[in-house]
Amino acid sequence: MAVTALDPKTALVVIDLQQGIVGLPTAQPAGAVIQQAAALADAFRHHGLPVVLVNVDGGAPGRTEQARRGERPADWTVLVSELNPQPTDHTVTKRTWGAFTNTDLDEYLKGLGVSQVVIVGIATSAGVESTARQAHEHGFNVTLAVDAMTDMNPDAHFNSVTRIFPRLGETGTTAEILSLLEATRS
Repeated sequence: MAVTALDPKTALVVIDLQQGIVGLPTAQPAGAVIQQAAALADAFRHHGLPVVLVNVDGGAPGRTEQARRGERPADWTVLVSELNPQPTDHTVTKRTWGAFTNTDLDEYLKGLGVSQVVIVGIATSAGVESTARQAHEHGFNVTLAVDAMTDMNPDAHFNSVTRIFPRLGETGTTAEILSLLEATRS
């Protein structure tokens, strides 16, 4: 289903478009994802809507079957410059997959009267999906720009986009979301 509406107070939430993540091998080229996310960020700012830039630093402490990556470079958490971070943007550093866990994101969004979030980023089946699930659970309308996200695993990306996301909100393309922004805020 395509995106049908954007609430008057909608925020863009950009997940993990940072130096240490965008260089990993992904199902879709990270450059295209960054370009789409940057276009959305510019449009949201132009319309006076909140932009939240999320990076990840560390991880949950529990055991997993996959080994944790070794030492990270100093710039690992630095957001990509193409996002053109602005002083009006809100930055969240997370230490779990979801951007709401142990951060101020829910309080920040609700303090602004935000009722809907558009979520983009990497990885579709981890940070993006976890944040979308949490946003849904916190009562936000959720929209996912499926051409502004990718995963390290194409099957995981496909599963999230086709099976999980339609149960959490609406999915659409960057162009559809930009078109709705222009139509409803001009």
